[in-house]
Amino acid sequence: MAKIDLIATTLLGVESIVAKEIRKLGYKDVTVEDGRVTFTGDEMAICRANLWLRSAERVLVKLGEFKAETFDELFEGTKAMPWADWLPVNAAFPVNGYSLRSKLFSIPDCQAIVKKAIVESMKKRYRKEWFEEDGPQYKIHFGIIKDRATLMIDTSGPSLHKRGYREISNEAPLRETLAAAMIEISKWKPEIPLSDPFCGSGTIPIEAALIGTNTAPGINREFISEKWERLPERLWKGAREEALSLMRPDSKLNIMGSDIDGQSVKLSRSNARKAGMEKYISFKRIDIRDIFLRDKNGYIICNPPYGERMGEKDEVENLYRDMGMVFKDFDGWSYFILSAHEEFEKLFGQRADKKRKLYNGMIKCYLYQYYNNEERTQPGKI
Repeated sequence: MAKIDLIATTLLGVESIVAKEIRKLGYKDVTVEDGRVTFTGDEMAICRANLWLRSAERVLVKLGEFKAETFDELFEGTKAMPWADWLPVNAAFPVNGYSLRSKLFSIPDCQAIVKKAIVESMKKRYRKEWFEEDGPQYKIHFGIIKDRATLMIDTSGPSLHKRGYREISNEAPLRETLAAAMIEISKWKPEIPLSDPFCGSGTIPIEAALIGTNTAPGINREFISEKWERLPERLWKGAREEALSLMRPDSKLNIMGSDIDGQSVKLSRSNARKAGMEKYISFKRIDIRDIFLRDKNGYIICNPPYGERMGEKDEVENLYRDMGMVFKDFDGWSYFILSAHEEFEKLFGQRADKKRKLYNGMIKCYLYQYYNNEERTQPGKI
């Protein structure tokens, strides 16, 4: 199979996690940039990356990159790309993109020029003057940064955080991709008890169960490129069968999710059932102030309320103070808390061993990392 340049897009702050996931799949030519990780693979790499990447947002084929300071340069550079190697004669190919710190800043004009250039390229290959665009969809993306244009084709379709298990949700949900990244950052292992006392729609416990059973996060969803001629059905079938063979359904996991809101607990159970992870997770309704952890050691990974709305700030600050009082009794537990509140450590009453800037959507947050005494003494842990 031919070598293909690929891009995995990411939320800011999790690029290194995605790079690690790509290397774990066996792809070694990996480059980390802001908001994306580039790597080289083949057609099977597209299938595997979409099925297996837990923290990436989508997987794109990179057609090429070139200088584009004028519309003529954008047109000629786009036209020179090997579009017919990917797009069949009946392909539907909508164009979207962005421009940052570049001379070409009008997105509608750039869209029109890229579209026209692709049509001209396909006219030459297919010897046609008109294309119906009534076949499979190939979403074209362009990015122009500092006068350099990159042309890409989206292989994922809906963002990879849409695993297919969260059909309904409560307010302000945590993205599945960010939840998976938080678990990876914590270095949690399946044999370690895990608790999320603010489980919301169950995202962190469900993602932990998927990791603990080695279940590919994309196994229950479809991808836009499954209808492409270049990625035939047998290729996707092989990738899915491989993923199913690597699952560990007999894993013994100790994962707990709780919330003060009964509807959230009910929603979490429903989502876990859709994900096929219900038997691995125990959900219950309980206030964080009344939580009791039987195990002497474990990990708490959670996303408590931020207090972004008017009138909620005082309530949330009191909650953080109460969390600090409750958590200090869990000597053998490490905890990883995502918060957008700038005064979290002060309110919690303890400085974090480490903190990492992450983005939950457009909200800047920090993952505050607190290690138990045993882990704090391990070389390289902090």
